[in-house]
Amino acid sequence: MFENKTRVLLVLPQDLFDRARVLAGKATTTLKLPVSLQIVLRALIEEGLKRDGDRNLFANVEGQAQAVRRIRSLAGRGGGAEGERRNLRSGIPRRLSGSERQRRGN
Repeated sequence: MFENKTRVLLVLPQDLFDRARVLAGKATTTLKLPVSLQIVLRALIEEGLKRDGDRNLFANVEGQAQAVRRIRSLAGRGGGAEGERRNLRSGIPRRLSGSERQRRGN
């Protein structure tokens, strides 16, 4: 079935993982076939890649890329990346408070 296989380590937030597990359970019930989390994640990735020019997809990618950049820059400075990581949600840009916007110059 999968002649060209590649292994990937995927790190997901717990809530996203839980939502994918719920989807796997619903699919198992609906299809009356065993549907694993791996099958669901593969399908979601494949369907997401078909949405080439979707604004929401690019906004999600941008939010995640910025979150990774913030985490890495804090880690590079020896800062508290662990504390900052708690404030980041996958693919959803964090809204800045008024004082944070002033500090950033927005």
